[in-house]
Amino acid sequence: MEHPSENPLECPLDRRKFLETAAGVVGASLTSGLGISGCSNETKNIKPRKLKGTKPKSTSTTKPNQLTEEQQFTTLPDGVTVPSASWVSTENAKPGSLGWIVETPHLQPPHNISGFSNKISAQVGETVTLYVNTVAKSFHVDAYRMGYYQGLGGRLIWRSPEMAGQIQPPPTFTRGINMVECHWAPSLSFQIKSDWPEGDYLLKLIGSGGEQRHIPLCIRNDTSKAAFVIQNCVTTWQAYNRWGGYSLYLGATPGGGASFANRSRIVSFDRPYTYSWAQGAADFVGNEFPVVFLAEKLGLDVTYWTDVDLALRPELLKNHRCLFSLGHDEYWSQSMRQGAINARDAGVNLAFLGANACYRHIRFESSPLGPYRRVVCYKVASEDPLYRVDNARVTANWPAGPDPRPESTLIGDMYQSYGAKAPLVVVDASSWVFRGTGLKNGQALPNVVGSEFDAYVPSLPGPKNIQILSHSPVVALGKHSFSDATYYSVPIPVTTANATAGPTFTGPPFTNSPTSMGTTTGGGGVFASGTAWWISKLGAGSIIPNLILPGPVPGVTEYLLRVMENIFSVFGAGPAGITHPSIPNWQIFYPGGKGITPQNYSPGSL
Repeated sequence: MEHPSENPLECPLDRRKFLETAAGVVGASLTSGLGISGCSNETKNIKPRKLKGTKPKSTSTTKPNQLTEEQQFTTLPDGVTVPSASWVSTENAKPGSLGWIVETPHLQPPHNISGFSNKISAQVGETVTLYVNTVAKSFHVDAYRMGYYQGLGGRLIWRSPEMAGQIQPPPTFTRGINMVECHWAPSLSFQIKSDWPEGDYLLKLIGSGGEQRHIPLCIRNDTSKAAFVIQNCVTTWQAYNRWGGYSLYLGATPGGGASFANRSRIVSFDRPYTYSWAQGAADFVGNEFPVVFLAEKLGLDVTYWTDVDLALRPELLKNHRCLFSLGHDEYWSQSMRQGAINARDAGVNLAFLGANACYRHIRFESSPLGPYRRVVCYKVASEDPLYRVDNARVTANWPAGPDPRPESTLIGDMYQSYGAKAPLVVVDASSWVFRGTGLKNGQALPNVVGSEFDAYVPSLPGPKNIQILSHSPVVALGKHSFSDATYYSVPIPVTTANATAGPTFTGPPFTNSPTSMGTTTGGGGVFASGTAWWISKLGAGSIIPNLILPGPVPGVTEYLLRVMENIFSVFGAGPAGITHPSIPNWQIFYPGGKGITPQNYSPGSL
């Protein structure tokens, strides 16, 4: 049975163009160049290249999910010390596979197989149910944990039995809010067992006729006290998802077009991601996987969750030392935002590795499959039923009314525009962020700034101890502006006379147990890259096709990788405000505190 169209209109976001281009090219490279056949989980005739720094020296050992205040540290080949976990290194030493990649995607019709999960994330012991629509007589599921794995990027963890295929009913459409939602029959259920390590997973649907599609799933650990949390930005994935013809940006119009006026006001996780978007993997592949690949290659002490998990359990962020917000993390609820602020003020560091983060205000509603399954974002304040009823919960842009709270109060930077393509210009090479890179003030790293970009606007609410690290001239939509990479730290309200950097800090900053840094309720550091292209330039080289995981960019990647190591080292050791307080310099670039004029685009701007 035919479903509503899922073909997106041409979109000015370069990341989307990248993913759609990949869909048409990767298949040929896989079948002709890499020797992969069928649904095998084995990779034949491939000898992975040895990558520099894949065997760091470890100073202690831990076990998966072990709750301990003893911290393990590893010294990387270039001398940088980072928090590590032996279970991550052990896991990534197991045989990897390229089998997670959808083969011949250019030959896959949009509706030959698709599905979604009743869980955005799950823990060991929980049961996951998949809802699959397919023309295939039967299908099975291969679950791949994503990581480094000798440069192959994934490991087959589990394979389901062969299941009967079925054509599911069309989705429901709720007029007014223009919500598309699938009320499908369950196709299969499985329990997450202890042999599913926490991490990001791609569930690969494989039909008996060669049909293939992804369903992303995060396996989290709510008891984790890992140094780093990598956060999947699934609310933003869903906002851009046009499966069924509707997203929070565009909605179908008579005659086959689409318009902002017809967009969804509420989108549901109870539907697949569009096939044209990384074959169902959504933004994970283009804007998030490079960080996962790097973190697991280095064996970092890391755990994973989604932004929905932050919304549900914001207090758990205080169990960690650093939250990584990835390439496009645009949609935040009040509980997400307040949870990040509370954690920052308690000494947890935040690293924003994209741009346009925390720009849209959302709230959640339940679907028939459970709570927090619908994302509400009217964008135009007066359209929201809560307008003038509960203005604090109205889902307009965070910087706009009726209760304006610009994201600069959290990030330091402020979203400006999209459509940029410019070099990143270093202006504070003395900062710890650039330590060991050899970069000098005025040095430009080509094509790092784009497409969305942020800048510091001193006239807006937010921290005034901003240290501008790069200050890059850009032209976007015909207007001149700047993109700023920034750093600031929260002032320390207690005495920390014995503060030292590095692995001598042996406990989370919020614990009541004494550490070499003392007990603190402040000192969190916040790094913001100011550009949405930061993550795309982190490709460290692998045998994964470049259209899926871009390879290194000469004159760029080696510098950004060292910057990432510095962030892992400083942010993983404890409150960065104690060891590396920010040194304000923004008045050099914005004298008089005027700064640039914030861009005021229409509510439908990307």
